[in-house]
Amino acid sequence: MRVCLASTSPARLMLLRQAGIEPDTLAPEVDEEAVIAAVEAAENRPLNPAEYVLLLARRKAADVAARIAADDPSFDGLVIGGDSMFVLDGQIHGKPYTPEVATARWQQMRGRTGILHSGHSVYRLRPGASPTEAHGTAEASVTFAADVTDDEIDAYVATGEPLLVAGAFTIDSLGGPFIDRVDGDPSTVVGMSLSTLRRLVRELGVRWPDTWTSS
Repeated sequence: MRVCLASTSPARLMLLRQAGIEPDTLAPEVDEEAVIAAVEAAENRPLNPAEYVLLLARRKAADVAARIAADDPSFDGLVIGGDSMFVLDGQIHGKPYTPEVATARWQQMRGRTGILHSGHSVYRLRPGASPTEAHGTAEASVTFAADVTDDEIDAYVATGEPLLVAGAFTIDSLGGPFIDRVDGDPSTVVGMSLSTLRRLVRELGVRWPDTWTSS
């Protein structure tokens, strides 16, 4: 069973590899800000976090699935797309990009609990058949240690790790020791909920073990 990850996220790639899947990767060509702005304008309301991440996950997976179907009609497998965001006090926190923003985020987050939202979309592609899709969301609460010092924050931000991840933190690398508790599927915080992916794959009629590279 071939699998293509519609993302260039190292964390999502590592997560699938740890779950026994060695996927191809293809970057989606989606203008995320334009997509969100267009849908919010059309509906005349802001999207809630679950809607936000699910919309982007579906658009990313759809883009890659359409390109694969056009370029490789013999592709028989799955296309997986995802998106994540962190919410604290009702405020959405995406990737901070700059050290200044990442530092401010951590000063705000320490000793507190926020919610990581993750959207998932899986397409089943088969030669000669119309694509089918299953989608869903997952969330996990993350509680940060209250005793994280300014010096530790500065040192963590200086590594560059938190700059390009939703919420400015990881649990599977250098940021892990600064997190006290995760409630929910921990893989959600890494980048995708593996339990959610398994459910979606099964909805599409595929056995999860068939996704394993060694199977």
